[in-house]
Amino acid sequence: MPRNNTNQLKSIKMKLRAIQYLRLLKKNYTYEKLAKELNLPIPVLNRYVKGHVLPRDDRAKKIIEYAEKVLDLEKEVKKRIKFDKEGFFDNTKIIYDINLLKIIVEKMLITLSRWNATKVLTAAADGIPLATLVASELGVDMVYAKREKEVGIRSFIEERCILGSSGITVSLYIPRGAIKPRDRILIVDDIIRTGETQKALLNLVKKARGEVVGIFVLIAIGELWRKHIPASIPVKIFIKIEKNKK
Repeated sequence: MPRNNTNQLKSIKMKLRAIQYLRLLKKNYTYEKLAKELNLPIPVLNRYVKGHVLPRDDRAKKIIEYAEKVLDLEKEVKKRIKFDKEGFFDNTKIIYDINLLKIIVEKMLITLSRWNATKVLTAAADGIPLATLVASELGVDMVYAKREKEVGIRSFIEERCILGSSGITVSLYIPRGAIKPRDRILIVDDIIRTGETQKALLNLVKKARGEVVGIFVLIAIGELWRKHIPASIPVKIFIKIEKNKK
């Protein structure tokens, strides 16, 4: 790619990242606060947030620098976790926030790219938003395991797993051929608690004769899951919660 085109692409990515940061900042700060801190008019910030215009390079850089100074992404994720009396929590405030997930994936990209994955694998459904963004940034295909067989697909690979501490056993399916022999698989999920789902994904890859090169998890709860993950497989965790809070 010619240098000018490369520079233009980098500039556009930086501007889009600045908008993602602004949208995330808007959840915690008023336009008045941001206008004062960034020395930019409120109408201009509003147009950036709504995606009507892209900021200039110098403004995009300024926005990113400010956001990275005031935003603690780990705290941002943790404050959205509210446990119920059974020790479970609603993760929709995290997995529905695409701007938050995009920024997290960009932060983790250097580490994830070192594994040279050829495909990303997750389990339907909550892991799909994060896995999609990871696959997009890595420039690879994504496969997700479902709990039911789809009409029109003739052959599947199946693996059974237990749902958390419920004792309920379900099956996960991927179309046969979705993972090919010698594919390098990065498993991505939003949460790991017992490790049963990730164990099932590992076994699906093994049955397909692929190779798991790593696991990336947004939130790890406790340590129970470790007994299901071979020590030879690297696991990258964005945040760790020591135990279920009640």
